[in-house]
Amino acid sequence: MDTVRPLAVVTGASSGIGRELARTFAAHGFDLVLCAEDAAVRTVADELRGRGADVTAVRADLATYDGVEQLHAAVLATRRPVAAAALNAGVGTGGAFTDTDLADHARVIDVNISGTVHLAHRLLRAMVDEDEGRLLITSSVVSMAPGPFQSVYSASKSFLQSFAQALREELKDTGVTVTSLMPGATETDFFHRAGMDDTRLGRLRHKDDPARVAQDAFEALMRGRNRVVAGSVKSRVLGAAVKAVPDRLKAAGQRYLSEPPAAAGPGRRRGRRRRRGRRPKAGRRV
Repeated sequence: MDTVRPLAVVTGASSGIGRELARTFAAHGFDLVLCAEDAAVRTVADELRGRGADVTAVRADLATYDGVEQLHAAVLATRRPVAAAALNAGVGTGGAFTDTDLADHARVIDVNISGTVHLAHRLLRAMVDEDEGRLLITSSVVSMAPGPFQSVYSASKSFLQSFAQALREELKDTGVTVTSLMPGATETDFFHRAGMDDTRLGRLRHKDDPARVAQDAFEALMRGRNRVVAGSVKSRVLGAAVKAVPDRLKAAGQRYLSEPPAAAGPGRRRGRRRRRGRRPKAGRRV
């Protein structure tokens, strides 16, 4: 008799940590349903089919309700239980909050929060019915700190961290586990796509290897751990140390790393001080 391989779902699977998660699942004998918004997800699927995995590639925008439903329909079409799911799709945007288009902030919320909640609800119901399954939610070490110049992105990761831990507690009497993945700065396209190439964080020379992050995440997921600060020793030490630092200091540190040079210029700062020091015009409500 043929051995039935377990099925895993991975989002954000066309590049970075998601692609490495897909490779790691395949290397450990999983078949896959992969999702990303770009055509490169099909290239990853072809690669993993060449390694013996049965792979379904779904090109869908998880910022939209229909995109999540499209992915879920593909999962249902396999007629197989989902043994593991890595909800990894995410986007970010750098820069001052008021200088960034509202549509860009809204997309971060739609992908990172709304899409993750929607897909988790669809997948977890079936896992609970089966009384078996493992769910990985990609948060970040920035979930533990306010994130100036990444304000909405950092807040979205804080939401995901809280969401994952809450789900874990709710499901502790079932056969379903929930693990949050907390990577540090990782060598992916994230900083370029977020417009952060010119920040200190974007220019870091020694970012973590996404393959290492994915391997740490997979091991933690399979062990049923509640969370994992994945990657290098430096990232793990940072993740442990940041818990003891007051929020105001963490915010200042994140500002140092994420503030674009234009925002940090002396003229910009002087202008802000002048605006804060103005008296309101007559008749203006204060």
